[in-house]
Amino acid sequence: MATLQKIRTKAGLLVAIVIGISLAAFILGDMLNSGSSLFQKNQLEVGEIDGESIQYPDFQKKLEELGEIYKMNSPQTQLDENTWVQIREQTWQNMVRDIVMGSVYNNLGIEISSDELFDMLQGTNLHPIVQQLFTDQNTGMVDRGAVVRFLKNLETGVAPEQRDYWFYLEQQIVDERVQTKYNNMVGKGLYVTSEEAQNSLTSKNNQISFDYISVSHNTVADSLVVISEKDLKDYYNANENIYTQEKIRRIEFITYNVRPSVQDFEEAEHWITDIKAEFETATDNIQFVNSNSDVSFENTWSKKEDLPENIGAWVFDEGAEINTVFGYYLENEAYKLAKLHAVEMMPDSVQARHILLQVNTQEELVMQQTLADSLKAAIESGSDFATLALTFSTDQGSAIQGGDVGLFGRGQMVKPFEDAAFNNAINEITIVTSQFGIHIVQTTDLGSKTKQAQVAFMIRNVVPSTRTYQDTYALASKFAGENTSMDEFNAAVTEQKLNKRVASVVENERQIVGIENARILIRAAYESKEGEIILSQQGSPIFELGDNFVIAILAEATDEGIAPFDDVRERVELSVLKEKKAEYLVEKANSVLEGNTDLVVIASELGTTVQNATNINFNAFQIPGVGVEPAVIGTVSSLEVDQTSTPIAGNNGVFIVKVTSINQGIDQDITGEQTRLAQSLNFRATSQAFEAHRNSVEITDKRSKFY
Repeated sequence: MATLQKIRTKAGLLVAIVIGISLAAFILGDMLNSGSSLFQKNQLEVGEIDGESIQYPDFQKKLEELGEIYKMNSPQTQLDENTWVQIREQTWQNMVRDIVMGSVYNNLGIEISSDELFDMLQGTNLHPIVQQLFTDQNTGMVDRGAVVRFLKNLETGVAPEQRDYWFYLEQQIVDERVQTKYNNMVGKGLYVTSEEAQNSLTSKNNQISFDYISVSHNTVADSLVVISEKDLKDYYNANENIYTQEKIRRIEFITYNVRPSVQDFEEAEHWITDIKAEFETATDNIQFVNSNSDVSFENTWSKKEDLPENIGAWVFDEGAEINTVFGYYLENEAYKLAKLHAVEMMPDSVQARHILLQVNTQEELVMQQTLADSLKAAIESGSDFATLALTFSTDQGSAIQGGDVGLFGRGQMVKPFEDAAFNNAINEITIVTSQFGIHIVQTTDLGSKTKQAQVAFMIRNVVPSTRTYQDTYALASKFAGENTSMDEFNAAVTEQKLNKRVASVVENERQIVGIENARILIRAAYESKEGEIILSQQGSPIFELGDNFVIAILAEATDEGIAPFDDVRERVELSVLKEKKAEYLVEKANSVLEGNTDLVVIASELGTTVQNATNINFNAFQIPGVGVEPAVIGTVSSLEVDQTSTPIAGNNGVFIVKVTSINQGIDQDITGEQTRLAQSLNFRATSQAFEAHRNSVEITDKRSKFY
């Protein structure tokens, strides 16, 4: 019978693709107990998708369920904040897809029957996930008997988490099949005509060379064009879609960084001075360091170049004796003592081979340890290491080399493996365990021996004391208490010559450069009013974020939609100025063109030169050396040889072009082009169909209130 662990191990990438991931907890607090039921509903709304309200308890339940699934498919037992962020997003997107596409599938009558599901799970057409889970590693064939046995024992013979995991996989299989049916329906409605295929071939195959004149907008002085207020307003109204803006909050803030004080340095220095005598007389250096130092003993052997310069010189140049102490000295805000623990002539590199036995459960650990002991005994009795590595090792990269991992120095392998390889004599075999499993390690060669040392470091980090935190907080509190408005805030910053920083953040932003745990400040900013000091949930103007006390003000708040004209006036002026200059240049070029077809003469009168471009087709998006010019390329593609264009208003200036040659390609496989275009169309449809449905409904995301 397949176990949950085997499912986890075998599922791999395929399952990861279809599995959503999830989240941890959030405390509702007093929100659950306040106001009417309607008010509570509004307070607890995480979002709204196509008119369906998503309530926090429902959303959280899905997060917790998917969170357990995620843990089953990873070695992590605790999830860090970055993982939670990804999980929240994935869960939300899953809900959006389920709600948006659920109604589409229902309207079209797309569903999976019980017979179809049976066929995918244990019938003749097993789903790829099931095939992957129950493939016999020895034969490479699907063990259908194992599938049936697992399902028969699903209700009573497996652990609850195994059963939940299997049901989750079933749902993923159903969702994937329904989506495939829908995509196939969309694909069947797409068709590429022979004329479309012919046009595509022509666009790709026809290579056009042309001469051109380019006159930059920058050649026209601003004073030569007149821009009225009406021009600006007309352009803004006609191009509103260009001036859309996100919901953004601009935060201005100062930080009071909590740094160790002079007294903190003095106290750390006093501590290291006091302990030096005890360190010198200690007989167990490792135990003494581990009991007293801020950093545990590092069990490594080092050459001179691996040690700090002063310690390397002391040990290798000055010939320090074992158990003598160097220092104290200050390094990277830490007072240190160094005690020479051991010196030996040791190889600086080794060559080794290994057999790796992967371990996934406690039960497997016992079995694999027994196997490791048997393999070690077999090798020591004369069995071929390379053959056993190829048969048993799960490190396939080295297994095909007979287990050989090559020559390596210290610090290049995981510590247990490295220690075993360096401590072995040549051909000696040792069994060690690392995070990758059980290693059967044999050292096959030793590099040249060099003098190496082990140094025990007694370290006292200089950190801010409680008194330092209190003193720094007092400074921040004084500033916040005396400057409660935007004008006072800015005036005080100028007067005290403080470093004011600025950050523009979107609602779901989580980071501000240089500030830890910035999410707290960002959420508070979105609950504040423009021009006011930002307050925490506890009503304090001081945010303790990492080693900083932060005081911030909401300098500007913009809402999603079309930006007001006054906010984008400068951008509009630049666009209208460019447009007016293009009109000026087009008019000037037209006057030069009258009765004149010689590009050299025309270029001379316009104060420029003739240039050329070769082998450009309709699918190109830029002209080499000029930039993106779709209007020019489109015009060129419609001209005949020796035909001169009228002036073209492009992105970078005004152009006049003359086609010099058209090289028609020989590829006329219309049927093949139809097939290629149809495949491309089907591929695009699988994603664009969903996006079209998504864009047709209203989606409101309020997750930022809770996370």
